Amino acid sequence: MSDVNKELEALRAALAVSPENVPLRLHLADTLREAGRNREAAGEYRAALKLDPNSASGHAALGALLYELNELEDALEHLQTAVRLAPRDAGALLALSRVEAALGHNAEALMHQGAARALDPALVAAAGPVTAPPGLTERGPDDRAAAAAGAEILSGERPSVTFADVGGLEPVKEQIRLTIIYPFQRPEVYAAYGKKPGGGILLYGPPGCGKTLLARATAGEVRAEFVYVGIDDVLDMYHGESERKLHAIFETARRKAPSVLFFDEIEAVGGKRVDMRQHFLRTLVNQFLAEMDGMEGDNEGLLIVGATNAPWHVDGALMRPGRFDRVVFVPPPDYEARLAILRIHVRGKPAADLDLPRLARETAGYSGADLMGLVEAATEAALQDALRTGEVRPITTADLLAALKRLRPTVDDWLATARNYGTYANETGFYDEVMTYLKSHRRGRR
Repeated sequence: MSDVNKELEALRAALAVSPENVPLRLHLADTLREAGRNREAAGEYRAALKLDPNSASGHAALGALLYELNELEDALEHLQTAVRLAPRDAGALLALSRVEAALGHNAEALMHQGAARALDPALVAAAGPVTAPPGLTERGPDDRAAAAAGAEILSGERPSVTFADVGGLEPVKEQIRLTIIYPFQRPEVYAAYGKKPGGGILLYGPPGCGKTLLARATAGEVRAEFVYVGIDDVLDMYHGESERKLHAIFETARRKAPSVLFFDEIEAVGGKRVDMRQHFLRTLVNQFLAEMDGMEGDNEGLLIVGATNAPWHVDGALMRPGRFDRVVFVPPPDYEARLAILRIHVRGKPAADLDLPRLARETAGYSGADLMGLVEAATEAALQDALRTGEVRPITTADLLAALKRLRPTVDDWLATARNYGTYANETGFYDEVMTYLKSHRRGRR
């Protein structure tokens, strides 16, 4: 007897003793589903829901299974119930969006996919766009033109911020200068060595540590157009449209050269192909690689900057020379950087003899976003007093210290995950910078 059959037999025996045990019956249904016995699994899910109609996990599991069985109306009903009972369940929201797309309810599908992304962006990025409705795997000519037009008018700007507005991170700035900025400022020197302006750099690290600001400041340094590309600008529910939109975005940036094309959450369009179950996602990665290689157009004058909080999900082919030539770890700010960031955020606010060096010493391991939140919390305390008394009072060190007691660094979970990859999956040395930072961070060096 196989292990699965033994487990099923044991579960059925347990249910014979405790037939109203809902978690046990749901476990039986999950096991049947994993074994490919979907009809039996559906029957057990229904039996569990008869015992507990308010089981959000039961409704979500049955709805997802019914979607696979193409029983879309029933799937919709159960997933709507699951979302009503557990509105912050990203998996249920994503499953609901797929059923709605399959039924042609496209606006609702995109709305629920967006809600799922806000709760769990990694889950949605890994799953890819919602499935196209049956019979609508391709858009018509008018729809394709509209999609291309949407990419064409992708918003661009010429940022006024420069590296002077980015606190600390001097080693990171210098790597960006060598890869991207100096070729534009001294093209004759680089031309002598056979190098052209342009190229790519991938920034990775914990959230809130300045990757987007660095990209914007890079554009400001070379007075180039800055084009921000988010997931929604590329991913599309219709087959082939994501690739078309990506190509249109690159073409727009090429026409605006010199320009900085910034891809946030790059793992959504450049994730590891070996981990992808959907063929269209692998095709999208192939398209992205072709665009970076310049196979679809001349990339001279095009600076491509990618950012990710999850480098372990990025396809290794993106990191070879000619694509992202430099992969740079953007760490939480050190002491000098924290001090500079605090000074930037208190600038222009009423303040009285702030002991910013003390705050910088006591915020080791805090991200730039954490420090901004710290100043904002202290500002709100002073503002509340001003509203109560009618007199503007300055922000004090006491306000900042009180806010610090309530706030904790948000990067610890990321660093723990990165440590695991650096310890057990660092054959190429990709995570050497992270491990060096972690060793210094443990010793308390600033």
